[in-house]
Amino acid sequence: MSHLRAVPDPPDEGEGVPIADPATAEEAPTPVPGPPAADSWEPRRYPSTIGGAFYLLVLGIVFVGIGISALGDWREGVRWIGMALLLAAGVRLVLRRQDAGMLAVRHRLVDVGMLAVTGAALILLAGSIPEPPVL
Repeated sequence: MSHLRAVPDPPDEGEGVPIADPATAEEAPTPVPGPPAADSWEPRRYPSTIGGAFYLLVLGIVFVGIGISALGDWREGVRWIGMALLLAAGVRLVLRRQDAGMLAVRHRLVDVGMLAVTGAALILLAGSIPEPPVL
């Protein structure tokens, strides 16, 4: 594939010095590496960090909680979701940023605080909302 570049118009009479052609400069542009060869590339089939595995575990527990909420007792389902968020907060607190995978979104204390507060709030609200009166 040939490289296309814009060539400046020649200067009119009386104009200053023409613009230097960047292709003739001393330093040649460094080549950009292309994608790996098709036969050497294989898609990843597993999480690349331990935090990615915990993220999938937390996501699975949240889906269980949603299923319990949809099919049965909503309070129990919300408790499952709250516990999943507390688990995510604990894992994020322990793991380094490089190992935390998708659990690492912001600074460690911000991630842990938001996950822990949200998880605890869900558990407390599920237990404190009164049952509606039976008519």
